[in-house]
Amino acid sequence: QNSADKDKLITVLSIDGGGVRGIIPATILAFLGEEFKKLDGPEARIADYFDVVAGTSTGGLLTVMLTAPDKNGRPLFDAKELAQFYIDESPKIFPQNCRNSFFGKIGTALRMVRGPKYNGKYLHALLRRYLGETKLDGTLTNVVIPTFDIAYLQPTIFSSFQLKHSPAKNALLSDIAISTSAAPTFFPAHYFETKDDKGEPRAFNLVDGGLAANNPVS
Repeated sequence: QNSADKDKLITVLSIDGGGVRGIIPATILAFLGEEFKKLDGPEARIADYFDVVAGTSTGGLLTVMLTAPDKNGRPLFDAKELAQFYIDESPKIFPQNCRNSFFGKIGTALRMVRGPKYNGKYLHALLRRYLGETKLDGTLTNVVIPTFDIAYLQPTIFSSFQLKHSPAKNALLSDIAISTSAAPTFFPAHYFETKDDKGEPRAFNLVDGGLAANNPVS
């Protein structure tokens, strides 16, 4: 490598998981987005400033929302809209429970035996509507989104950098977002298929990326 390559600065935005607490990074990102606008004008968006955006679980949802294109090839969401999105939608996406109470902890244990409490249909429909047919190769900057495959008992990372060698991972962004946020005991595992480089089906059985790496760059 020449000196120019060695000195190139790579900017990475990493967003941890946290369920409904995603409103906290969403609020920080809204502030950051407004600061970028002060520097470069009202059309500035967070995806313009980072070479890589990585997110797990609810952070994966934010990653997709920040990097998915609209019909004009610009980010689907402005960062300032993310906090409001969580205020409006999180009660339906992440139903509340009494986790901190004694009976809440018993309920969580029972759900682990009985299976997921919520079917996730609302979240699925919401993401399908917003993201349409956009796939991983359509993001406006590179992304890294961890999930966990319960069939193979190992992490599955959806990364823009892997697509050349792993075309089967060029899944719909909606499928990736549903998968990384499929928190066990709350939502069922998400099953979908893609095609590999030979046109053969590749199946995925995925749950919350927090089981693999709640900090997506760890």
